[in-house]
Amino acid sequence: MARFNLYSAEFDANPFDSYKELRDNHPCFWSEDAQKWVLTRHEDVVNALNDWQTYSSAKGNLVDEFPGRAGNTLGTMDPPKHDEVRSIVQSVFMKRNLKHLVEPIQEIARTAIKDNIADRKVFDFAEDFAGELTYKVLFALLGLPESEDPEAVKNNALLMVQTDPETREKGPEHLKAFTWMQDYSTEVIKFRSENPGDDLVSQLITAEVDGRKLDLIQVQTTVTTLIMAGIESLAGMLKVFGYNLAKYPQERQKILDDMALLPNAIEESMRFNSSAQRFRRCLTKDVTLHGKTMKAGDFVILAYGAANRDERKYPNPDVFDVNRNPKGHVGMGGGTHTCLGNSIARLAMKTAMEVFLEEIPHFSLAEPEDRLEWVASSNFRSPVKLLLVRD
Repeated sequence: MARFNLYSAEFDANPFDSYKELRDNHPCFWSEDAQKWVLTRHEDVVNALNDWQTYSSAKGNLVDEFPGRAGNTLGTMDPPKHDEVRSIVQSVFMKRNLKHLVEPIQEIARTAIKDNIADRKVFDFAEDFAGELTYKVLFALLGLPESEDPEAVKNNALLMVQTDPETREKGPEHLKAFTWMQDYSTEVIKFRSENPGDDLVSQLITAEVDGRKLDLIQVQTTVTTLIMAGIESLAGMLKVFGYNLAKYPQERQKILDDMALLPNAIEESMRFNSSAQRFRRCLTKDVTLHGKTMKAGDFVILAYGAANRDERKYPNPDVFDVNRNPKGHVGMGGGTHTCLGNSIARLAMKTAMEVFLEEIPHFSLAEPEDRLEWVASSNFRSPVKLLLVRD
């Protein structure tokens, strides 16, 4: 009997064998552990992402949702409300000239290496580079007050994406982190209302499309989500990319020989080892798929990480190949709810890793893979620590 226990450390460490079994033998699977349906084939996941009328996000998109979050963030809205809010938020992102971010990101990356890594043979890529770079870029981009303790912001964001593996739901510490982040976002909004600047939060407060502005709750939930998703998504993608480059030195060497391959290698990393692994939808009507009938009101997990390893879409999907064309991967979602910050995330990864590979071209895993601890999250997957040794 197949299982899909996404609340186990073993599954966090290697979900891909289970994904393959489900794709091949149970493509539309009812998980007793998750109490949700699971779709794992690329075509099915993409179809669901593109069919928001049937696969609705309005009841929440996190596998284990926070109370009061559903319906108040872009990721948990359906059109037309989603389109109205997204047009306002997107107008803010479109005003940003991304090229202006390159030099600040380069400087942050160089400083992280100089301060945390330069004098060390073994270092924690997760903490010393990916985490450091992510929160500094995010603080600058959002205009977060520099007086705030970045560790508190980072730690609460990390708690927000986790789930208690025993109860299989958000525990008191996760709910407390969510409340902390909401309160912090409110303080940031108040600060930026009184001290506007050239940052995303200031612009979210004043942005207007067709005479409509975001209300306070929408600004708050958008800022809360940007902090949570920004920290976990960017840091997670960087950590997983660093892991892939350490594990597959022959692919890293291809990049070192031709840095023009780096953008494609980043896309392949998002396909091969997605940081965003699973998000949920709620059915608005009965759907029969692969001989199974899912009922209206049932929750469905869209397994991005499984779809990205589907042999029906990608030849030799379990091979990390920086020369591959990974077009169509769902490492950043898809359809109406494609990640709004995808351009910024891609630019940050490319810019940061150019600096890192220039400074530290040769490295490997400093401990056996089976000793890696993975973030206990039903949505995301990345190593808590990533100890690398310079070769």
